[in-house]
Amino acid sequence: MKNFLSWIRDIAIAVVIAAVILAFFKPIIVQQESMQPNFYSGDYVITSRQSYRLFGQPERGDVIVFKSGLYDENGKQKNLIKRIVGLPGDTVEIKAGDVYINGELLQEEYVAEQGLSGEMEAVTVPEGRLFVMGDNRRVSQDSRSAAVGTIDMESIVGKVVIRLYPFSKIKVF
Repeated sequence: MKNFLSWIRDIAIAVVIAAVILAFFKPIIVQQESMQPNFYSGDYVITSRQSYRLFGQPERGDVIVFKSGLYDENGKQKNLIKRIVGLPGDTVEIKAGDVYINGELLQEEYVAEQGLSGEMEAVTVPEGRLFVMGDNRRVSQDSRSAAVGTIDMESIVGKVVIRLYPFSKIKVF
């Protein structure tokens, strides 16, 4: 009986620890090609659920996972992984494939190919919202499309903090 109670106690402790960890972190498997060459389909990332609640505001260049207004074939709301390009109050414009923030060219060493962002008239990011784009601009469905648009900060699932898999590409962000 004593051994049984010990097992129950150990299981209860493990469940509590797991619940605490999951309150702060959420594992995500990337299922898109829109963030290549930095994230590939099948990459396993950990997001911090509390980054923006406890440790500051979103910053340009952060990679986030958010609930989109898009749905998969089963009617489930899609989570998307994108990079923050524009913050509240920023004016985002795309000319000749290059992204400009408040009139200044955005240096984007992380994109798959420079100059492939298309064209877009200037848009001012509303308060409480973000302008996000994928690193693989040819295939990314992001804030440039009406289907996604600027995203509400409340829709953020978490900030990507580490890529755990594949093991050869482990990286802390």
